[in-house]
Amino acid sequence: MDLTLRQKAAALLEASGRFRKAGHAIDVFLISLIIINVIAIVLESVPTLAARYHTLFFFIEVISVAIFTIEYLLRLWCCVDKLEFKHTRGNNSRKRLRYVLSPLAIIDLLAILPTLLMVFFTFDLRFLRVFRLLRIFKLTRYSRAMQLLLAAFREESSSLLAAFFIMSLVLIVASCGIYLIEHDVQPDKFGSIPAAMWWAMATLTTVGYGDVVPITPLGRFFGGVITLLSMGMVAIPTGLLASSFADQLRKRRDAFNEAVLHSLSDGVVDEQEKEHLEALRIELGLSPVEANQAIKIMTSQRVHNLYCRHCGGKL
Repeated sequence: MDLTLRQKAAALLEASGRFRKAGHAIDVFLISLIIINVIAIVLESVPTLAARYHTLFFFIEVISVAIFTIEYLLRLWCCVDKLEFKHTRGNNSRKRLRYVLSPLAIIDLLAILPTLLMVFFTFDLRFLRVFRLLRIFKLTRYSRAMQLLLAAFREESSSLLAAFFIMSLVLIVASCGIYLIEHDVQPDKFGSIPAAMWWAMATLTTVGYGDVVPITPLGRFFGGVITLLSMGMVAIPTGLLASSFADQLRKRRDAFNEAVLHSLSDGVVDEQEKEHLEALRIELGLSPVEANQAIKIMTSQRVHNLYCRHCGGKL
């Protein structure tokens, strides 16, 4: 079946189907452009380099924004043909609105918005130059590891909110406690609870800058208790994310294993099924070594299940 121009654009931007290789080449080009952009923005903050290479930085910015804008508009145009939105209810306008509000689309918009605002508005928007560094978050679209991490954040969002809520309570208790103990001795550093929160934050995060420290025996004892308590508090969100990240990897491997078993239902994996498995491997972010190992294991298990473990006869 012949694809429409919009469907071809969607397949190309998503690097799927017969456009996988071309789409991968585009991804590599865009990743390189993002890295060049970030380096240019960082170097432009050096006054001597900004003055000497002003024209070069200007052309890099203009060309990059033009390419990123074209990419954003193309993705907005053909998002209705993506599998994520293709079978959802509503007209194309509603699907495009859903896409615009998606995290990756917001990142794409933030990558070009500061420069566009500086072009169309006459008042001073120099502070927006710093926000051009948000362009680095566009790499999230091309990094399967970052997508895994974002999926882990989404899955553990309620648990992480609960952990941060507990940390906020401990922060308030620590600030109030050190304020009551130290405010008479060090009114310049612990003169109020908000001022004491700086010490509590540095202590709870185990950073310990050393610019504000308790000097009374009771204050030091209290600070030691808070330090010991903070070690466990910081480990909670870290453990949640590590567990969820590993769970996401396991789910993706299980999904690939199920697809391999489905392809082996007739005993062989034909060319069309190989292409489907390769596209699924890229989508799930698995390495070729992992995919080949999974195919070998699933093939071995299927052959093993075809024969009786007692008599060796074919079932």
